[in-house]
Amino acid sequence: MSKIVVRGGNKLHGEVNISTAKNSVLPIIAACILSGDKCIIEEVPMLEDVFVISDILRSIFADISIDKSTNRIIIDTSNVKDCDSCSELVKKMRASFLIMGPMISRFGRFKLSLPGGCNIGTRPIDLHLKGFSALGAEVNIGHGYVEARAKKLVGNKIYLDFPSVGATENIMMAAVMAEGETIIENAAEEPEIKDLAKFLNSMGARITGAGSGTIHIIGVKDLKGSIHKPICDRIEAGTFMVAASITRSKIKINGINEEHLKPIIAKLTEAGVYIKVQGNSLIVDGNRDLNPIDIKTMPYPGFPTDMQSQMTGLLCTVRGTSIITETIFENRFMHVVEMKRMGANIKIDGRSAVIEGVDKLTGAEVKATDLRAGAALILCGLAAEGETEVMDIYHVDRGYVDIEKKLKGLGADIERIQ
Repeated sequence: MSKIVVRGGNKLHGEVNISTAKNSVLPIIAACILSGDKCIIEEVPMLEDVFVISDILRSIFADISIDKSTNRIIIDTSNVKDCDSCSELVKKMRASFLIMGPMISRFGRFKLSLPGGCNIGTRPIDLHLKGFSALGAEVNIGHGYVEARAKKLVGNKIYLDFPSVGATENIMMAAVMAEGETIIENAAEEPEIKDLAKFLNSMGARITGAGSGTIHIIGVKDLKGSIHKPICDRIEAGTFMVAASITRSKIKINGINEEHLKPIIAKLTEAGVYIKVQGNSLIVDGNRDLNPIDIKTMPYPGFPTDMQSQMTGLLCTVRGTSIITETIFENRFMHVVEMKRMGANIKIDGRSAVIEGVDKLTGAEVKATDLRAGAALILCGLAAEGETEVMDIYHVDRGYVDIEKKLKGLGADIERIQ
């Protein structure tokens, strides 16, 4: 097992380049199943989750070539078979469930182990299954598996009780070759949804409205292979924005989309951080007195739940009282216990964290309880006095490419120890 050791106190400076978004790449890889052809995904972040979903596709006989030197993945799904995937791989990652929609669409049947992932709260698949059923599939759950069968998928109007990203993506992929028109209402509006639709349309799908609350899909008979470069990772960008803020430093962040970062920019600006947009780059200057703020996580375009733990870490270093309310996941304050080991003053009140800023954080041995919590603890280590050891760093490796190398390039005293 490896750990990341951070010796706090260094100011950050220089520039950092943001990788493409894991949350775009994973559904795009799953969507390649629909083509029965060769697809090329450019500038893919070389992350554990990418390797896992690639292995899941291999388990159903896809031919996948990963070139780490060029960050390119070539996926040939012409030999994919109507068979069950490896349950042990599926249990590693929740996004594995995204192959369900494409497999039902292409073969009319699929059986999959119930998925795993970070333990940040209940993330039921009922909305996915509701969508499959509305398209004409018969869905059964039992003995740790879910199976769906359909002689023919037929378009329908589907209203999501909650704008779930995964359900929107899965239903969209199931519907692209269904007969007739499908309308998904109360759909998730995240940029990753729009990116997936762009890829599907490049394969020959007919999707409009992606990125809004209502998505229209006209079914087509087949899809072809395509080449695609995913969007940049807005959560990685937000994490480095907080890195500059928590260390009271000034850095430049390259490879961003301002539109995708609006809620993060708004809240950091409210806290007193200076942010200037320069095309596809940001100048972030946190070297000033910062203000306590209140944050409520919401579906996009609200403040992202995936930035909640990083902002919690920042606000621990800001004098005054801040309140963060988590509305998406009920178990996403597990990092609070670890931050308190470092001297943070945080109290949990139901779905809210009440944060009293402290004069300093102190290095300690802490544990990454999930992906974003691990990143937040690294950020706290950058600002803390002394040495911080972040254990269980495999969580962080699921979502950040070489986070310690990128921070080291900005002047942080940080290293990975095996």
